[in-house]
Amino acid sequence: MHIRILETGAPPAPLDQEFSAYPAMFERLLAPLGPALTFSATAIHQGGPAPAIDEFDGLLITGSAAGVYEGHDWIAPAEDLVRRTADAGKPQVGICFGHQLMAQALGGRVEKSDKGWGVGVHDYDIRDATEWMDPAQGRIACAVSHQDQVVAAPPGARILGGSEFCPLAMLDYAQGPAISFQPHPEFSADYASALLRLRRGRIPAAVADPALATLSGKSDRELLARWIVNFFQLNAR
Repeated sequence: MHIRILETGAPPAPLDQEFSAYPAMFERLLAPLGPALTFSATAIHQGGPAPAIDEFDGLLITGSAAGVYEGHDWIAPAEDLVRRTADAGKPQVGICFGHQLMAQALGGRVEKSDKGWGVGVHDYDIRDATEWMDPAQGRIACAVSHQDQVVAAPPGARILGGSEFCPLAMLDYAQGPAISFQPHPEFSADYASALLRLRRGRIPAAVADPALATLSGKSDRELLARWIVNFFQLNAR
């Protein structure tokens, strides 16, 4: 099963020299759990053309520093790809910006949250479990880094999980198979910590310092990766 990674952003300098690009982070996370999966990437944020539907079996959309509402010239083609993938019945997964892009493309609404930055490790309650959540778990913890949030889910979408800070953190779309997540399972603790330190000038110390401490604690990033692999495999055509 071939997964096309739609690359919508990159680690900021100087972290781009110390850490790998987002597609490599995802491949390193998912490949050991799904040996039959293969991967390639399209850097649509750098002008790469959106792939044709027959070029992949599943789509994975990365995070980005961009906002889905900002009007960059590559966002409309990315949204169109989400809709074409849904129409073709091929599985797709969105992470952070990808979560927001899918929600917007399929009829939801995304805004910069008045709650401010979500950083560090956040906990999410699973509210509507489904078959690919195996092994099952009622609450997961994972690294986050975002200001924007999905504030209205698309028509027919199921809210799989969320928190008080981010109620619509995990969605299962009526135009499927399609799921998306606000947290970042691809972020190692080292990368998430380095990113948070880099952004400390933009994030209040009262938020950044406690968040940094959480990154040395429990994370369910591998469980979330397992769920993503399960989802792709269950929906392989």
